[in-house]
Amino acid sequence: MTLRTILFGTGLAAVLVAAPLALADNLDRNIRIKNRTSYTIVEFYASNKSRTTWEEDILGQDVIGAGSYMNINFDDGSGYCKFDFKAVFDDGDVLVDKNINVCEVSTYTYR
Repeated sequence: MTLRTILFGTGLAAVLVAAPLALADNLDRNIRIKNRTSYTIVEFYASNKSRTTWEEDILGQDVIGAGSYMNINFDDGSGYCKFDFKAVFDDGDVLVDKNINVCEVSTYTYR
């Protein structure tokens, strides 16, 4: 086996390993969060499946009013498609939904 063969083989292996990561990076992670409840979503959190804690409140000073929606990009640079969502409503209710595939879902509705 020559050095050239070894280098080519190593380079090909690196490309094959990186290919799934590159494909994951091209996936659309934009989701429309719809609020079809009669309450306002005052906080919204999303953390990819590798996290053990919630990330920061995505809404910040914004809210998602009853009957309204917000478009959110869930691309956190991790390559993950599965996220957990946590919505906090103005009446104090908290809804946690797990394993949402943000690479396959374009709309997520709270009812």
